[in-house]
Amino acid sequence: MIKTALLKLMWLYQKFFTLIGFGSCRYYPTCSEYARLNFENNSLSSAFYHSLTRILRCNQLFEGGIEYPLLDKLSCKPTKLGIDSIKYWLVPNKKDRYYIIKNFSYKG
Repeated sequence: MIKTALLKLMWLYQKFFTLIGFGSCRYYPTCSEYARLNFENNSLSSAFYHSLTRILRCNQLFEGGIEYPLLDKLSCKPTKLGIDSIKYWLVPNKKDRYYIIKNFSYKG
């Protein structure tokens, strides 16, 4: 319930308020997209921690660059595989940790 409300608030922010500071994020994916991916796929405490540290690093003192969120646990295996049925690609990073990369051709 809390996760759903937070995701809806992030959707509103991405839809209406990012137009004000468009192009000002130093990272890819943007900080709001990074937070949304974290809240969709990780626990609330982990998502808050990683999103907050990312937002605090999004300034002139840090270089920026490409930084995908990490998935804490792989909880389920996909049942049907197809390029249009996969929402995220999971790229292994460390033992039981995966980078979450959005599939732009997802139709779901």
